[in-house]
Amino acid sequence: MSERHIIPKRNELKPEDTWSTEDLYPSDGAFWEAFTLEKEKAQALTAYEGRLGESGTLLYRYFQEKEEAEEAVERLYTYTSLKSDEDTKNSVYQGMKGQMMSWLVQWQQEMAFETPELIALTEEQLAAFYREEPKLALYRRYLERVRRKKAHILSPSEEALLAAAGEMADAPDRIYGNFVNADLTFPSVQDTAGTIYPLTNGSYGTLMLNQDRCLREEAFQHLYETYEKFKNTTAAILNAHVRQNVFFARARKYGSCLEAALDRTEVPVAVYHQLIQAVHENMQPMYDYMAFRKRQLGVEELHMYDLYVPVVGDAEEEISFERAKEDVIDALGIFGEEYQAVLKSSFEQRWMDIYENEGKRSGAYSCGAKVHPFILLNHKDTLNSEFTLVHELGHAMHSYLSNQNQPAVYADYVIFVAEVASTCNEALLMHYLLNRTKDKKRRAYLLNYFLEQFRTTLYRQTMFAEFEEKIHAMAEEGEALTADVLKNLYYQLNQLYYGEHVTVDEEIAIEWARVPHFYYNFYVYQYATGFAAAIALSQRILKEGKPAVEDYLRFLKGGCSTDPISLLKIAGVDMTTAEPVEKALQYFKGLLAEMEELMA
Repeated sequence: MSERHIIPKRNELKPEDTWSTEDLYPSDGAFWEAFTLEKEKAQALTAYEGRLGESGTLLYRYFQEKEEAEEAVERLYTYTSLKSDEDTKNSVYQGMKGQMMSWLVQWQQEMAFETPELIALTEEQLAAFYREEPKLALYRRYLERVRRKKAHILSPSEEALLAAAGEMADAPDRIYGNFVNADLTFPSVQDTAGTIYPLTNGSYGTLMLNQDRCLREEAFQHLYETYEKFKNTTAAILNAHVRQNVFFARARKYGSCLEAALDRTEVPVAVYHQLIQAVHENMQPMYDYMAFRKRQLGVEELHMYDLYVPVVGDAEEEISFERAKEDVIDALGIFGEEYQAVLKSSFEQRWMDIYENEGKRSGAYSCGAKVHPFILLNHKDTLNSEFTLVHELGHAMHSYLSNQNQPAVYADYVIFVAEVASTCNEALLMHYLLNRTKDKKRRAYLLNYFLEQFRTTLYRQTMFAEFEEKIHAMAEEGEALTADVLKNLYYQLNQLYYGEHVTVDEEIAIEWARVPHFYYNFYVYQYATGFAAAIALSQRILKEGKPAVEDYLRFLKGGCSTDPISLLKIAGVDMTTAEPVEKALQYFKGLLAEMEELMA
């Protein structure tokens, strides 16, 4: 008789394994009461329209009241997001989030007066305002960030119109999320022993680690055959997302969607192009790794479903959440007692939602709420899940330390630095595990995992970034982003990045349809740049100790108090050069050499 792995319903989970949304609001009723009250307070800010240039005292009072309103609105939004992600099939919470989003767009439209009025201030006016109200100096950087975009800010009426279009602009992402997480279903798969496994977007990654090649191949084919059936729908959704990016970039007079996206975080476009170029110039280590993987697996053809399975299969072990937790706490002890104490409290205070349930959003993320961060996981008792835990805790601790050490206006760090803390944590956990491992097979297994991090983050995310840049460039030239166009481009990039030692299966051409990050508007490149920066920083921390840790913690506490390039320089890495990427790829090459020696 075959065994069937069952995914539990939400109400079957233990409360201690779920996140504490009651820390935001004790009940849905309390949320609705707060929603009514905070909406009125937030909308009262519209009384400042047309008045921001009156005096420094008034402008300071406006910023203070706006901060209070934004903190309340963020709390409301966080609650609806977390509850809707718990079970995407729950129409109550989907409706709650939809109502919240509709009002949020309306409020943003009403608040669209701020930017044009701040830009209209002369330097003489601002100087007088600072003299009149010295406390206004707190918002100097905020004002500078707004005013530097003067060339891209429109008239008040045009700004209001763009803000009103926000709900429509958000539609592709929402439609895609509902389609993939709630509506899309896949056939179950079976291994050679007859065990039946449910196939979901969440379980697919675990199945790709299974040593049973027939199971992997069946999961691969069933997943992508299902996406293939909806290729025109998913292409239309992605096309709509790209078109709205083109619309907003042009409306704001940017030269490209890429320029518009990176300008939000004060990152030069050259950093994006430099990443792709550096990876293109260092493809050989990737090709060598694929040749090594092919030899170790002993296969005539290395297929796409062979890329994730460990090449040291008999060293794989089950890692419970409790064990993963202890490893993470010990590994990050290098950051000091204060950091470690907060880390321990994150488990006690239920910052995280640990296990998969029916309808739960797939993947993992950290949400840096003011009350405390929240972490979504889908833990599977694997090494990959242990690294997911340490990754998301990196985000969470970054948010926590920024919130604790920066005023609200500068507490929210920008996306460009977001992946540095998470990936630095991963590198330190790997160092910790390798140092505790004397068994050669176990060490080889861990090195294999580390090599996979380089492949999937530095190489694969750069491939994603190149795909994203190209489809936006095509749209900007007026080319239609049909399913076939997207598939052909994606397939060609896979051939380029994996090389001749890999049989690039036709099914992989539709993989773009299951990557939610393509709806995040040029987000993915930051995984690669963040990884390169994190490798550099982790090496410095391990080599220099306390001085490097102190610099790194200053970076984590920095929020957005200065631009992201400057923040990373504080930590000890310069991302305006190709050096961090090139050094990371050379490190990858050295790890592969050690792996080959161990396996010999």
